[in-house]
Amino acid sequence: MTQGRPTFRERLRALRTFPPGLPPFGVDLDDLSSAPAAPQDLFGAWLDDALAAGVGAPHAATLSTADTEGRVHARTLALKDVTDDGWWFAGHASSPKGRDLEANPHASLTFFWRDLGRQVRVTGRATSAGTEAGAADFRARPDGSRAAGLVGHQSEPLGSPQEYRDAFADRLEHARAHPDDAAPTWTAWVLTPVEVEFWQASDDKGQSRLRYRRTPAAGATRTTPTTPTTHDDTDITWTKELLWP
Repeated sequence: MTQGRPTFRERLRALRTFPPGLPPFGVDLDDLSSAPAAPQDLFGAWLDDALAAGVGAPHAATLSTADTEGRVHARTLALKDVTDDGWWFAGHASSPKGRDLEANPHASLTFFWRDLGRQVRVTGRATSAGTEAGAADFRARPDGSRAAGLVGHQSEPLGSPQEYRDAFADRLEHARAHPDDAAPTWTAWVLTPVEVEFWQASDDKGQSRLRYRRTPAAGATRTTPTTPTTHDDTDITWTKELLWP
């Protein structure tokens, strides 16, 4: 460190974590019956609050996965949908996250909305929604995003920036000329939650945590989702409970 310059610790400790004027939880935590029956509904209300507050990229989430040896990997991606089946995201099956999920489908999504002092953590099992759902997601992407997806080679060593620029330019031309083409390894996953936790900071009342825990009805079976649409999830109930911060 440069002499006289504050240390990393000093610089980090000087940072303010949340702005003043944080909102309340939005649910009467003294009466959990006031909370929505399913976490998707509370997530939707919190997402609406984030959009109304102008939170930057409120659909951005950190996806955490682990391989068969227990090595954890994380990356930020965009949420694609929320349905009764779960939280949807997409990417290449051949990517590191795709390989992790193939070997170990247990995963977690974390949303952090600093301006509201809120965090949501969704933990469960990620399942591919099938070829058609993946292709539909890919075709809905902007030209530049489809071009990047068609380049492929995600996370492989790159020889030079020019090598990528040339490949991207070629695939962008292709994407514009063939809007119905989809990358063959592009996959839409749905993270079916076992737990969903909502965390709220406050200016002067500490922190609040509300957890939803998934409880299958006795004898119920669960089918693999095939399309990103909402359906009546009658075989699932949710237990709501407060957690110590």
